[in-house]
Amino acid sequence: MPPRDPYDVLGVSKTASDDEIKKAYRKLARELHPDRNPGDSSAEERFKDVQAAYDILSDSEKRQAYDRFGPEGPGPGFGPGGGVRYENVDLGDLSDILGNFGSFFGRGQQRAGRPRPERGGDLESRVRISFDDALNGVQIRVPVEVETACHVCGGTGAEPGTAPRTCPDCQGSGVISDSQGLFALSHPCPRCRGNGVIVDTPCKNCHGTGRERVTRRYQVKVPAGAKDGTRIRLKGKGEPGLYGGPAGDLHVRVQVEPSPLYERRGADLVLDVPVTYPEAALGATVEIPTPEGPVALKVPSGSESGKLLRVKGRGAPKLNGGGKGDLLARLVVTVPKKLSKAEKEALEAYRTTSREQPREHLARSS
Repeated sequence: MPPRDPYDVLGVSKTASDDEIKKAYRKLARELHPDRNPGDSSAEERFKDVQAAYDILSDSEKRQAYDRFGPEGPGPGFGPGGGVRYENVDLGDLSDILGNFGSFFGRGQQRAGRPRPERGGDLESRVRISFDDALNGVQIRVPVEVETACHVCGGTGAEPGTAPRTCPDCQGSGVISDSQGLFALSHPCPRCRGNGVIVDTPCKNCHGTGRERVTRRYQVKVPAGAKDGTRIRLKGKGEPGLYGGPAGDLHVRVQVEPSPLYERRGADLVLDVPVTYPEAALGATVEIPTPEGPVALKVPSGSESGKLLRVKGRGAPKLNGGGKGDLLARLVVTVPKKLSKAEKEALEAYRTTSREQPREHLARSS
């Protein structure tokens, strides 16, 4: 069958710019790549068409020849049967699009040219600490699973005492070329799946992958004043890089257990302080706890329930090193559920002598 129009394959017009052609190619190459569509022969064929179309339209001379003469070319000598011969698709450009996408641009790419170093992936771990440890700071060991070269085979994927051999079909390149009429297209070698080598006796530990997951433990310093959700970054403690690339980072997310006494408001701590009605009405000095030990709190006379009294510098440490927050004592006036005879008599006497009229404004508005 005659080759498809490369403009139709990429879905661009004949006046499309180089950038528009490249953008369309990148999008289709990502969607149709064999590693994303394993076993899908239709996607593989379309992937080949996309490569061939881009090979034509990305080369100014080939594009001009196609625009002028069509797929048959200008005449004998210009390609098989007078057509244009297009081959050697730029796999380097495709590898830039897809990154280290697996077998296609793995070991096979290494033989075609030295691969670019690739940074390892970032990892995230969570740690749970007590409220007191969050205030004071603490050092903890965090276990993290990372993927690294198999310690048994050294990353070759072959059982010790054996070695991978060069794929006889692609001669170690990881790609082979098929001639399809006017086109000669390169695609991943089906025998070695683009790796360039064949492992006849896979390593029993990693099953031929050359990689294994191991648990590493890192010392993490949680700073004083850490809040729930605080993130700590350990540079270079993530997944190892490929081809000599740097390792990723480890991000540790801190979860702080709630306190039975304190409510956190940034660097300030809120503490509910129960006081009796006489203490609130007459004023008093009461002892309250703080993270650094008890202090005396002066309750002004006439204090109402919900009133906040500030104790300077008795809150949580500030992460930016700016000292400490405050302790906010929130008064809670208590009402006794049971009264003795003497207490009842005292309250009755107070009621008869009290000048307080808390509902006076309700009477005026009715």
